[in-house]
Amino acid sequence: MAEKFTYSPSPWVPFRDKAVLERVRKIKREQLTRHANPKFKIRIVKDDEADFIFISDMFFRIKRAADEDRKIVLILPNPVPAYRKVAYLINQWKVNCRNLYVFAMDEYADENGRLAPESWPQGFTYALMNHFYFQIDKALRPPKSHFQAPNNKNIRHYGQMIADMGGADMCYSGPGWTGHLAFIEPDAPEFDAPLEEWKKMGPRIVTLSPFTLAQNSMHGSFGMSGDLALVPPKAATIGPAEVIASKARMEMHTLSVHNTATSWQRMISRLVLHGPVTPRVPSSIHQLLETDCIVSETIAQNIEPHWDKGY
Repeated sequence: MAEKFTYSPSPWVPFRDKAVLERVRKIKREQLTRHANPKFKIRIVKDDEADFIFISDMFFRIKRAADEDRKIVLILPNPVPAYRKVAYLINQWKVNCRNLYVFAMDEYADENGRLAPESWPQGFTYALMNHFYFQIDKALRPPKSHFQAPNNKNIRHYGQMIADMGGADMCYSGPGWTGHLAFIEPDAPEFDAPLEEWKKMGPRIVTLSPFTLAQNSMHGSFGMSGDLALVPPKAATIGPAEVIASKARMEMHTLSVHNTATSWQRMISRLVLHGPVTPRVPSSIHQLLETDCIVSETIAQNIEPHWDKGY
């Protein structure tokens, strides 16, 4: 009889309930879209459709608000090249964006909590402005003050800035390797609180998880080379309160390692979608809300060993 080998997850792992982990690990693709909350809508889409859904949803909301001459407030995640496509559509359709207001959900900070300036090339603010704002034709752009990101001057009242706009009309997000939402890390001491208290927490500067450093070291902006030391140790982030207060939410589970079948998101996606709602898996809060969750076919794949692949 084969000897059994059992072990507990490393203490570095934020969520360590073995029974829950084993349950969600076994969730098959065809089971993934079933959820008890009918307002939490999970869709599996082809990989090449995911960006299209994100881009078209953003453009539709911006254009409809322009047509109705009303303000539109968006909370946006780490800027991606897809934002350039939104700007392209705005320019092609001559959409006047004078009523568009954007809040970046996070930005990096140094070990002393000093936030990266807009000029830092690896920063989210730099990317937001250069991939999106400055891609919009000058005649169609809103005032630069309509595009806000956390900085050293506003971080203490960043949540109030969003609230003063009536809250966000849409908050776009996607879970990190730890299940973080924005940079709301499950193991950050700055967000250490019971669920009901945690849900009311707003923006702050947090300590990044080692897993987030590893994840982001593989991003193109940091050279895709596992350079852990290049990723800053802290960040500013919105809190759960801003996500919950948003009028609508779209959660994207679509990240793989440069369009391969390899993805750190496949397991955490299952935990976010079908594990317990807990600050130990921050994006799980969407299960209690009205959220459109888009899952790519790559992320929806069953979790199985592939010894012929290696790394």
